[in-house]
Amino acid sequence: MPPKVKVTKKMVADASFELIRSAGHEKLNARTIAEYLGCSTQPVLYSFKTVDEIREAAYDIADSFHTEFIMPDERDENPMLALGLNYVRFAQEEKNLFRFLFQTDKFGGKDVSALMSDPGLSEILKIMAVGLKVDKKKAREMFMTFFCVAHGLASLLANNSMKYDEKQCKKMLENVFDGMIAAGKGV
Repeated sequence: MPPKVKVTKKMVADASFELIRSAGHEKLNARTIAEYLGCSTQPVLYSFKTVDEIREAAYDIADSFHTEFIMPDERDENPMLALGLNYVRFAQEEKNLFRFLFQTDKFGGKDVSALMSDPGLSEILKIMAVGLKVDKKKAREMFMTFFCVAHGLASLLANNSMKYDEKQCKKMLENVFDGMIAAGKGV
């Protein structure tokens, strides 16, 4: 008889991420993970005490995936605009992951002030401050405005309340960005 395949913690987390990505976080439970992995529920819950712990592991994978997805390419002329467009495109292409990351209280429930104090944001703010020739405080205000508009567009797309039109989204984000620059210069 062939040996049983060992279901690892990583396999469960990866399967959970893929299930959330394809079917939504609402469909995630021990049974659906077991079906995905082709095993019983016992190995699924062996490495994790609860399905909430599994969701947390899937959240970490989704967060890393999202970060990689939205980061601008070094060839982008306007990295801030590219970041916003990538964020909006993520919501369009990965609706279930977007909703899981940003529209569930339990796992994505960071408020905007927590986002603004995230250490990962400091590098973006520094680049923005230098590029726009403003101090860090002004860069933070500008980022907050830009983020709120990009997040609004992304939320509308992720919840099927708006049809995706890349040119229209780009134009809206450009208008906001140009307005922020004018406001930053006191125009």
